[in-house]
Amino acid sequence: MGDVNQSVAPDFILVGLFSHSGSRQLLFSLVAAMFVTGLLGNTALFFLIHVDSRLHTPMYFLLSQLSLFDVGILMVTIPKMASDFMRGEDGISYGGCAAQIFFLTLLGVAEGVLLALMSYDRYVAVCQPLQYAVLMRHQVCLLMVGASWVAGVLNASIETSITMHFPYCASRTVEHFFCEVPALLKLSCADTSAYELALSTSGVLILMGPLSLIVTSYSHVLQAVLSLRSEEARHKAVTTCSSHIVAVGLFYGAAMFMYMVPGTYHSPQQDNLVSLFYSLVTPTLNPLIYSLRNREVWIALVKVLSRAGLRQMCW
Repeated sequence: MGDVNQSVAPDFILVGLFSHSGSRQLLFSLVAAMFVTGLLGNTALFFLIHVDSRLHTPMYFLLSQLSLFDVGILMVTIPKMASDFMRGEDGISYGGCAAQIFFLTLLGVAEGVLLALMSYDRYVAVCQPLQYAVLMRHQVCLLMVGASWVAGVLNASIETSITMHFPYCASRTVEHFFCEVPALLKLSCADTSAYELALSTSGVLILMGPLSLIVTSYSHVLQAVLSLRSEEARHKAVTTCSSHIVAVGLFYGAAMFMYMVPGTYHSPQQDNLVSLFYSLVTPTLNPLIYSLRNREVWIALVKVLSRAGLRQMCW
């Protein structure tokens, strides 16, 4: 019976982010402004890193991949939500739901792994500066990025295939503004308790692995910074790592709530808020965090704008 219903009505109904808000237009304008800011910020940072030779370093190469992941995360959920709001529709196809789960899981896991590997880069820069060129050579950076993509693809493939295999024969209303696994499983007419337990366990393991590397790396960094006698050297070391620490805190803070806090302590409103945080707020803030206090990025931006201005004058 579940298969029959699934083939007859393959669509789900998404409860929009603005459904329970009294000031829908204001909230939509705020989300749209943040989306445009995040998209432009990450695209500009990715472009600057690849056109300015002074930014062709391991740290900035990894940062460019982080910007790429953030652009992808922004594009998976926000355009669909905005389109539904403007058209007054709230449905999504079975394939569209599967696509959202796959790409958001892929990009989320890949970004988490990349952030952890970036902490190793900061450890080498502060604790092993004389070996930095060897330990963080281009082949190692490519291996890091490749590992992030592979981890994301594997996790997304398994999670999406299992989630979409369950029959959804009850209510089709997803209490979320996009297809997220916990919200979708609540609609299944099959027993998903074993899978939910496995999902929670794997989520904790996937989070704890990268977090362990981050904590280990920064414990060594802190020890090295405290041993420095020069105040200027300490300030430089802290500045080098502070942006990444903030980005890690934003990303893993939301992820820990979603996957380490039991589902019984979640409400749809909390899940929507936290999901909006990691799918919109964090990707929007990342390029600002890495660029506002970064002199090299500002120099690259001024250089590109100066070239563009000269070209216009020539025309």
